[in-house]
Amino acid sequence: MTRRRQALTVALLVAACGAPAAGAQARQAASETSGWTQVGADQGGSRYSPLAQVDRRNVWRLEQAWTWRHGEFEKFPERRPFSGFHATPILLPDAAGGSLVLCTPMNRIVALDPATGKERWSFDPRIQVTKSPNRPKCLGVTYWRDTAAPAGQACAHRILTGTNDRRLLAVDATSGEPCAGFGTNGQVDVNPLIAATKPAPDDPWGVQFSAPPVVVNGMLVIGHVNNMKNQYASTPSGALRAFDARTGEFRWSFDPIPRSKDEPHAGGWTPESMATTGGANAWSLLSVDEKRDLIFMPTSSASPNWFGGTRPGDNRYANSVVALRGKTGKVVWSFQTVHHDVWDWDAPAQPLLVDVPKDGRRVPAVVVLTRQSLVFVLDRETGKPLFPVEERPVPTDGVAGEVLSKTQPFPVKPPPLMNTRLTPDDAWGLTFWDQNRCRDLIAGARHGNIFTPPSDKGWIMFPGSAGGMNWGSGAWDPDRSLLVTNLAQIGLYLKLVPRELVPESRELDPTRGAPMGPPAIIEGTPWAIEQRLLLGPTMMPCTKPPWATLVGVDLAAGEIRWSVPLGTIDRLAPVPIPPMKWGAPVTGGPIVTAGGLVFIGSTADGRLRAFDTDTGAELWSTPLPASAHASPMTYERDGRQFVVIAAGGPMFVDAQTIDDWLVAYALPRKFLEEAR
Repeated sequence: MTRRRQALTVALLVAACGAPAAGAQARQAASETSGWTQVGADQGGSRYSPLAQVDRRNVWRLEQAWTWRHGEFEKFPERRPFSGFHATPILLPDAAGGSLVLCTPMNRIVALDPATGKERWSFDPRIQVTKSPNRPKCLGVTYWRDTAAPAGQACAHRILTGTNDRRLLAVDATSGEPCAGFGTNGQVDVNPLIAATKPAPDDPWGVQFSAPPVVVNGMLVIGHVNNMKNQYASTPSGALRAFDARTGEFRWSFDPIPRSKDEPHAGGWTPESMATTGGANAWSLLSVDEKRDLIFMPTSSASPNWFGGTRPGDNRYANSVVALRGKTGKVVWSFQTVHHDVWDWDAPAQPLLVDVPKDGRRVPAVVVLTRQSLVFVLDRETGKPLFPVEERPVPTDGVAGEVLSKTQPFPVKPPPLMNTRLTPDDAWGLTFWDQNRCRDLIAGARHGNIFTPPSDKGWIMFPGSAGGMNWGSGAWDPDRSLLVTNLAQIGLYLKLVPRELVPESRELDPTRGAPMGPPAIIEGTPWAIEQRLLLGPTMMPCTKPPWATLVGVDLAAGEIRWSVPLGTIDRLAPVPIPPMKWGAPVTGGPIVTAGGLVFIGSTADGRLRAFDTDTGAELWSTPLPASAHASPMTYERDGRQFVVIAAGGPMFVDAQTIDDWLVAYALPRKFLEEAR
């Protein structure tokens, strides 16, 4: 396979992440936070900035202002092929030092001068590489102001984060020194809690912290990644855990899987399944409404992926957004987006906490983005849908031992953000040969509408398990009541294989059971899973372009306002082709600004782009030193608006395509001086 063809295949794998017064209030609220103080801009993940120095008229003038590199691949070359530099920096308030702070894949916390990119301080937790998963990753850090601490006291302003080897860290935001009163010298080892929580992990290193924690009224709350769900029926508990943000003392945990028949979500579960099932963990970003003392937890499927015969029932609280009371961890309400998931359709995105116009008023809402390309808009206090949701019949004839849900939830508005049905007539190819082979591939597998059941004869998933939407989430423009999000539109071919036909593997191999990897036995079940991207002989998708889109959704009306291709395939195609806007594999999300702009990297073609918020028209793009699968952020410093993004390339790629760049863009000083 040529390098260009490999690049396309692997890039596709990564894809498989208003009222004027109200808008003005939102801009003022954002200004009061001193810019971008959380990974999602604010605790509700709006990814909105009130800055407007860079706008539709001058965005084409943006130039590179500075760069920074984390340099860790020299120390850990063996981890480079699976590393992911996907961090979104945050900007601290001036009272906390005013630094730009981020984390590296190996969990080093770094503070930079936001005007120059020069390093101010760093803290290295020296993670135990041998006790960490093979996919080092850190999406960002959390800033917290301890209002009970006197001004000027050490750690009154602190940076909080988790590590790949399952520790919590607290350092002073101004100096990077560990907070002595937090745990032991600024660290809390969570491994004993994980090991003591049933079901205990067979392989404790299958658990890692990659998304930042959140803080709600002094309570630090963190979820985790579960790397074992693809290959094991019994995996570590998906418990969300809370700690005192000042002292690090453990306060409470919430397990989305019931452990006794007396729990309110135990319907359908058997005693055996409650004792052995793990997962339903929150691996993506959490959201917080401090005023209401609420945490919004997006949960994954229960283990294992692809087969649910070991976990009967709808598996309530899995594949859901669960609203928890911050002080106690008790459930306030929950909303499930997939019943009894066998498609690996986790709730992947940070829930957006926004105010949505409804019946002449603005309703505090939670916007839930799904891998199925469905958008659910819920009342933040009750979880009730603001647009009707219908339980529609779906096929239930799965493989032997499976009992599928008879219905699945569909919002009446907004409509699905992409096509969710695939038949042989939809086959596409660069040549007639490609198209015919793709048609045969689809026709030879079970296919049709969304929620097509898994099959031992093969089945087509469209959207695939990587989306639709993914962990890049969306962004919210309060003036326009507009949700902006990006979608992958590439299908998967999967097959459940009798386990006796697949060789045993003694080690947890992250490529087994993954798209384009070898089949993997799902331990504890009669099955193994095989996955392939839905590609033709020339390694191009079997579905017609665009293969990724950027979409603007009017949440006041519940309608799609615009949808445009995102990215080009010229750098990835197996044969030389012009840079046609067919969409490129995407992971990572957008931001929006008051300048009428959407900024997004995300694409495997290695570019940063700006789009018109009103129309979706692409206004500007620039090549990056590597593809950027982090979400960007923006802030103002010394009279200039900066747009910053981590360009680190995708995971599961040849080591040469992984990199470690942080790149900042701004308008030229000369232009700004002339404009004044």
